[in-house]
Amino acid sequence: MQKRLFFFLAFALVSFGVQAQLYPVFTQYYFNELVINPAYAGAHVQTSTTATYRNQWINFPGAPKTFSLTSHSSFIKGKVGLGLMINVDQIGSYANKDVTLCYSYKIKFPHATLSLGLQAVLYFLNADYSALNLISGQGVDPSFAPFNRFKPNIGAGIYYHKKNFFVGFSAPFLINSKFSADTSLLKQLRNYFLRTGFIYDLSTNVKINPSILLRAQEGQPLSADFNNAFIFYDVFSAGVSYRTGDAFITFVGLKLMENLYFNYSFDMTGSRLSPYSSGTHEMMLNYRAKINSVHKNLNCPTYHTYRE
Repeated sequence: MQKRLFFFLAFALVSFGVQAQLYPVFTQYYFNELVINPAYAGAHVQTSTTATYRNQWINFPGAPKTFSLTSHSSFIKGKVGLGLMINVDQIGSYANKDVTLCYSYKIKFPHATLSLGLQAVLYFLNADYSALNLISGQGVDPSFAPFNRFKPNIGAGIYYHKKNFFVGFSAPFLINSKFSADTSLLKQLRNYFLRTGFIYDLSTNVKINPSILLRAQEGQPLSADFNNAFIFYDVFSAGVSYRTGDAFITFVGLKLMENLYFNYSFDMTGSRLSPYSSGTHEMMLNYRAKINSVHKNLNCPTYHTYRE
């Protein structure tokens, strides 16, 4: 157990330097684009609130566990979107928390909408090594001294959508921040997301929903998610994804009530961590409510369309 924990911590430190999971990775951005693009704020028109829990790399000591709460809505006759996002991410001895405020301005076309978005991020990182068995003949290694860090950041995005098609581009963090005196570790690097997809009716009650996400981070190779889902009767959906070099994913979605939806995904680890992990669970609940005083005379997209 100690050997596995040590391996994980070493892996985590390297990851902070090269891949930097200082911001949580989600599989179900597929159902909640706000986690990668501020321009998505208000895309559901009505108030949309989502709670997500992600348990990554099951059975692996110190593996990431993430809770996320997002809420967004449209205002001023659907011209403006506002959103709030709170993430709590625990990975080994590190606890990451961030609060994000999102703003979008929407340019309406006869059958589509172009949304321009900005976000402001308050990011908190703290480390507590008290749970580790640290042995040193020279006293406590200063590298393992507890610390707290705070960094603000900003991001931007663009999102175009119509009833059965969307495309978006975003850069959630525009400032390269470092959280350690050693510039090779604990850095938050700029990353970019390009995402697109469409929905096509195969029959009266069956739809297909392919999509793709391209990720780029400074100093790292390009990665991609290839997703495809089938939607049945606008009530149940099931699909698969492949994340290059990382995981094969299955996911399902279910309409529990008129305004309440549940989604579940399972990531089967395909990287070098696969011998140590049983995969990753992620669950999401989404609730939508139309406020008559705010959303009067506005059409709200259904769960499986991008715009009415």
